Amino acid sequence: MSEMLEEIREKLSSVGLKATQQRMVVYQALMQTMNQHPTAERIFEVVRPHNPTISLGTVYKTLDTFVSNGLAGKVASDAGFMRYDVNMEQHSHIYCTNTQEIIDYHDEGLDELIQQYFQKKNIKNLKISNIHVQINGLKEEPDQDIEIK
Repeated sequence: MSEMLEEIREKLSSVGLKATQQRMVVYQALMQTMNQHPTAERIFEVVRPHNPTISLGTVYKTLDTFVSNGLAGKVASDAGFMRYDVNMEQHSHIYCTNTQEIIDYHDEGLDELIQQYFQKKNIKNLKISNIHVQINGLKEEPDQDIEIK
């Protein structure tokens, strides 16, 4: 546990943020729920039992601070809810509209195809720095995992 807290302190410090108690617990909850791509409300539910004075507004502000400093990203759902992603590596998402799941998807081939498409279109004055694709669909068998090969 102390290793995780030290890792969080270092991440915050690396972008010039102070490691306040609120930032520490929110980032820790974000890491613990990273496979769920949680909403701010879900993070609040995780941190509130051990931090009864923290407010939902503080959680939102803290998450926005993480996003603006490159420690987290936002992922939209079709229901209009903003979800958060602590995985800052290049990746895309599969969003299952019937189960509300967001699944990380890595495919260098897809990224290359998109890069090639933009090169063929000869788009001027644009340097692609990152590619994020979100694929929305229905999970055919909601109780089964999606198989990515």
